[in-house]
Amino acid sequence: MQHISLTDLNLLIKDTLNTQLEPSYWVVAEIGELREARNGHCYLEFVEKDEESNQLLSKSRATIWSYSYRSISAWFQSITGESLKAGMTVLANVQIQFHEVYGLSLNVKDIDPNFTLGERARKKQEIIARLKEDGVFEMNKSHALPIVPQRIAIISAESAAGYGDFMNQIGNNDYGYQLRSQLFVATMQGDKAAQTIISALHQIHQQIEDFDAVILIRGGGAQVDLDCFDDYELAAHIAQFPLPVFTGIGHERDETICDLVAHSKLKTPTAVAEFLIRGMRIYEEKINFATQNILAYLNQKVDLEQHKLNDRRHSLRYALRKHFNKAENQLARHEQKLQYGVRKNFQNSRQKLEIYEKTLELINPEMVFKKGYSYTSLNGKSIMGQKLKKGDELKTITAKQEVKSRVESVGKSD
Repeated sequence: MQHISLTDLNLLIKDTLNTQLEPSYWVVAEIGELREARNGHCYLEFVEKDEESNQLLSKSRATIWSYSYRSISAWFQSITGESLKAGMTVLANVQIQFHEVYGLSLNVKDIDPNFTLGERARKKQEIIARLKEDGVFEMNKSHALPIVPQRIAIISAESAAGYGDFMNQIGNNDYGYQLRSQLFVATMQGDKAAQTIISALHQIHQQIEDFDAVILIRGGGAQVDLDCFDDYELAAHIAQFPLPVFTGIGHERDETICDLVAHSKLKTPTAVAEFLIRGMRIYEEKINFATQNILAYLNQKVDLEQHKLNDRRHSLRYALRKHFNKAENQLARHEQKLQYGVRKNFQNSRQKLEIYEKTLELINPEMVFKKGYSYTSLNGKSIMGQKLKKGDELKTITAKQEVKSRVESVGKSD
């Protein structure tokens, strides 16, 4: 049986590859691993995965030698704003190498940063489309913003400069406004950032009645640090959160997907603080304006009622004066009638009295006696109607004397 050594086989493979393949190929692959050596070389592992199942389809070792790595990495970062790292999909120009000891590897000659930008943009648009298809993309924006959000849940790293900037801006505002805030600590960059932020959202949800809004803030940083904010799961949680979510992630050039699904996006943590303070200031100005309007209305109403009261007072005084004059006239008339009646009655009484006096004068016994009449009585009674008998003692009264007599005899009359 004919045979060859392993070394001969590997040399045959090496020679065949060198003669049959192109000098280099542009290959699309994901960076599975990346390691920078002390000598300046960069060692990578390129992989390809199934887009639906994420199952590994193929992988290959690759190297960027130090003399190439410095220029490739600097150019890539200047265009994309981030460094080469694991998880990126890149378009690399590679030269296929086969070593009889180390086997097959790829020598990276160049990497196209514009492809990575396009690939990131494509993935970003796919996630946005997925969120819209799920019907959650605009959900957080539909929440009514509280008139004055004053109970704030903050998601940030405790040592983050952005968190310190936010608290300093709130605590030293010119109007003396105060917010009640609670920090929910999360990692704000790296592979674990999205999951820790989601965990913070779950904690806030457990005491959701204590808050008016959620603020997601971090300090500035490289573009690569923002990749966690383009995560589908994190964006979906923010979009569906039952409180308004504000973002102040601290970047100027780009919008993350979390910015797009949040209720309100601001560029920096300080801008978020200024937004809240400005909202409270606007509300206070509205309250002051409404108070001034109410006071003006009340003053106008008081003046109007005062005028009405004065008019009524004048009308009442006029009515009282008129009524008093009428009553006074009636009283005067009654007094006149009363005086006339009294005088009339007095005159009538006087006339009657005069008649009575004349009558009494006429019937006065003294007047009768003066006319020559006398009065004879028996036992104190007039003798008229009495039968006299002999021996009765009579008393006769005249105008000037009183005469006593005795009956000596009684005659008969016809």
